[in-house]
Amino acid sequence: MSSNPKKVESTEVENVTTQTTPAANEANVAPSIAKPSSGFSLEKFKVKRAPTIAGVDPLQERLSVMRIADANDFVRLHPDEETYWSGPLCFVNVPIKGTKKDSLHLIDEDIAVGYLPSKKIRRFRLALASKPWDIFFFCQIPTVNLDNAFNKTALEGCELAKTTWVQTVSRKDQGHDDYQNIPAKDQKAFPAPKWPAQSLEELIQIAFKGLLIETDDHPGLLRLIGDKQRLG
Repeated sequence: MSSNPKKVESTEVENVTTQTTPAANEANVAPSIAKPSSGFSLEKFKVKRAPTIAGVDPLQERLSVMRIADANDFVRLHPDEETYWSGPLCFVNVPIKGTKKDSLHLIDEDIAVGYLPSKKIRRFRLALASKPWDIFFFCQIPTVNLDNAFNKTALEGCELAKTTWVQTVSRKDQGHDDYQNIPAKDQKAFPAPKWPAQSLEELIQIAFKGLLIETDDHPGLLRLIGDKQRLG
């Protein structure tokens, strides 16, 4: 009988302790002080749009134009010749004030023949090409003077590059007037190009924006024939 009172007493002590602890804790907590607002919020600067729309490739910017040997690297040409190789096109190089390098222009062949000596007129095809890791450019495909060894071997390199990583190098320093086409030792050394989704015509239009001679008063043509630019 003597043990029961002790159990009740212990329970009462525990209850008292449980009830008084929260009050003691509240008394020891210092009141929080609201900090003044600086007016700055990162919410204004959060990214609101995805970098690119899912499943849509970014638009390709202006591509340079060069011969396959001028790439000075391994090259692939788009394998779809019908879609991503142009037919023969007509070009001229126009001197630009303040620059050492002439600017390549597309020109209407009728205008070119009517105003310029044949030596200034260039004709070749354009093919979408890539160096390793998707460095795209337009490769010049020879279409005339194919009995010339340089043109002949360059064309052979372009054909090979449709399926093979190949580097085209001049052999002039070895006494040969032609190119050597050297396939990559391991064709898996570089991934296959991820070709742009834009059409060939769209890519050429971007590459030659402002460089299209379609009329006989174009500043580029006037520069080539030594005529004043017509104002008004």
